[in-house]
Amino acid sequence: MSDDSTAGGMVAAERERRLERYEAFAAGVREDYGSAVRQMDDLRAQGRVKTATYRQLFAYKSTLGEILDRLEECGL
Repeated sequence: MSDDSTAGGMVAAERERRLERYEAFAAGVREDYGSAVRQMDDLRAQGRVKTATYRQLFAYKSTLGEILDRLEECGL
């Protein structure tokens, strides 16, 4: 086995690990986005849309939405 094939295998393995980490990141962002939406829905049902918590969740949801848009543009 030559050094080139070993190095190529290591590069491919590292790419696979990186892709797995990106996919885990994307799944976490989607989960957090869904959680923020659910919390906002609960607060909205209670008529608490002017609270600091609701506004913080709105900002967080917006940020996560932007991240999800970028991930989708990249095919993740």
